[in-house]
Amino acid sequence: MENFEETKPELLENEEPVTLMVSEDIRSYIYDTAKWSRFLSVVGFIFSALIAISAFSVDAILGSLQASMPNNPLLQLGSGGITAIYLVIAFLQFYPSLLLFKFSSAANQAVLYGDQASLTAAMSKLKSFFKFFGVLTIAFIVFYIVTILLSIMMLASR
Repeated sequence: MENFEETKPELLENEEPVTLMVSEDIRSYIYDTAKWSRFLSVVGFIFSALIAISAFSVDAILGSLQASMPNNPLLQLGSGGITAIYLVIAFLQFYPSLLLFKFSSAANQAVLYGDQASLTAAMSKLKSFFKFFGVLTIAFIVFYIVTILLSIMMLASR
């Protein structure tokens, strides 16, 4: 998977850094955002743990599914395939939650102590979070387009 965390660009020798003023309103917004992102990251960690736990209980689920609906197409995937799918879903939930948690920690430190390096790290984690979801969204759009095209081709071949 592509590395979503990038290094910061280096300044040229003669170039001065552009400074931004962070007002008290902006500090308050960052602090509130950090609190909500901490909450969302903890909820994401819990959900990814629950998904990972359920990935290892697939045998029991498939056993009861086979008893109630023996012709279900999910049974053809087998427990290994469904476990792998659940673990991928758990990772797709865990990684952005980790980025949000790192953003929250760095943003809190930046606001509480006026630490510019922490604010830079927080914005880097937030950028990585949105970049991850952007790439994931593009992947899903491509998947949907390919699925629609394959469906149309299958219907046309009948």
